Amino acid sequence: MNENEKFTQKLTALLIERGYEPKPSVLEREFNLRYYGDPLTQQAVGKWLKGKSIPHSDKLCTLAEWLGVELTNLVSEERAYQAQKAKKKKENKANLSQTISNYDEDYLFRLFLNLPQEQKKAVREVIMAMHKAYRAK
Repeated sequence: MNENEKFTQKLTALLIERGYEPKPSVLEREFNLRYYGDPLTQQAVGKWLKGKSIPHSDKLCTLAEWLGVELTNLVSEERAYQAQKAKKKKENKANLSQTISNYDEDYLFRLFLNLPQEQKKAVREVIMAMHKAYRAK
């Protein structure tokens, strides 16, 4: 049995256990009530129930939260780890965006993130030197 089929079995069992019919229409409605991204179609969630695909990280996290289980109850430990890592990265990005006060700072920060590693290091060193000099005053 492949990972998609295992996911389907676990999802179906959890849906039934929680009192939901394992049907695309039910899964689509209930999932979209809890998911803050673009709404999913019955065809997309139908693939989950047929063992044709496994949701992406953000959707896996929403499923696990909705069904009240750990990610490892739905997918392999490796896939659960990747999903949690992606979720944490997204949360950190959101937190950082909230601290950036204006468009210019946001734009500059995005430019910085797209620099090659060597250039990022040089920019960090300049900022640290300026910070040290500013603090000394």
